[in-house]
Amino acid sequence: MFEIKPWNPETFRQQTRRSTLIIAVTFIALAMALSTLAVMVFGEPGGDNFRYNLGGVIAALLLCAALMKLKFWSQPWMAAAVYGWQLKRSLMRITNVMHQVTDAVQAGNPSAMKLLRFYHLGLTQMHQLDGNSSDHSQLIREVDQHLERLQAQGLDTEQTRLQPEWLAALKAKA
Repeated sequence: MFEIKPWNPETFRQQTRRSTLIIAVTFIALAMALSTLAVMVFGEPGGDNFRYNLGGVIAALLLCAALMKLKFWSQPWMAAAVYGWQLKRSLMRITNVMHQVTDAVQAGNPSAMKLLRFYHLGLTQMHQLDGNSSDHSQLIREVDQHLERLQAQGLDTEQTRLQPEWLAALKAKA
């Protein structure tokens, strides 16, 4: 279950730039070191060592992916990037069934209405964190209309948690 948490957009962008830089430098260092090592061990002086260089880069990519999953993901300096990834992943799960969500909202399904509210809140935060005000301005009218529908039905408008059963219910009806 994912929960929307408050983030300062400037701090978020600063932290994600920092984590991106750390990962990029790690990859570059690994790629250079492993390519050099592969050429030293298997290569020929003055020969075509492209495949060994490429092998070193591929090995660095695999090693960097393993480091991301096993070591970096849980580090405090990765918190903003992990949160952003989880937010976008949660929104994508809803986007994948959006036609079912909109149909269920039109039918007055409370779970679908809550799900759409979570989607709007998450999308709004994503636009703020990414500094994307143009896409957000296009969304405002739809968000306001849906908010009025929620209030008219007496449903809680603060849907900051993605409840897995909301998605499961929609998929079961498909």
